[in-house]
Amino acid sequence: MTRFIPALGAAAVLVATLGVAGCAATPSEDSVMVGGAAMLPTRDIIDNAVNSADHTTLVAAVQAADLVDTLKGEGPFTVLAPTNDAFDALPAGTVDTLLKPENKATLQAILTCHVIAANVMASDVMGMIEDDGGAHDVGTAGPCKLVATSQDGKVMFTDENGTVATVTQADVVQSNGIIHVVDAVLLPKQ
Repeated sequence: MTRFIPALGAAAVLVATLGVAGCAATPSEDSVMVGGAAMLPTRDIIDNAVNSADHTTLVAAVQAADLVDTLKGEGPFTVLAPTNDAFDALPAGTVDTLLKPENKATLQAILTCHVIAANVMASDVMGMIEDDGGAHDVGTAGPCKLVATSQDGKVMFTDENGTVATVTQADVVQSNGIIHVVDAVLLPKQ
């Protein structure tokens, strides 16, 4: 069974500059649709994410964070990818404030809370939750410690502030990891 790898340094987690233009993909037998775009398992996390209409805020945040090119690297990485609606649910003005250059370190911390340095399928998480009696501690590449639980067959991740992100689309396979689409933005302890 796959176990989560402890946190990586924030500088080694996300992309410095995407540098990739979104390009249309033809759905294949192995692809999954996310945000109206085919997520091809032969593409890395970034090359797929830039095509999802549901993740434009996440992509903009990754660009503004000016982080290293790791998510285009070998990985493996599991990314809990908040949707645009998840970012929109933050207090008014939060995203605009986070995207400012002077808030880069804070944005990096938030984004790395959504990255696990391992390939973790939903069935792996469910197994860990069951093995641990209903809740499994999850280390992230950032300053967050999450707790994975499940309800009604869905995996949920809770941050140290009590925010719960439910996986709305699981197991989107990438060439260098897995994306799980989530419905909330997870934050470091406040």
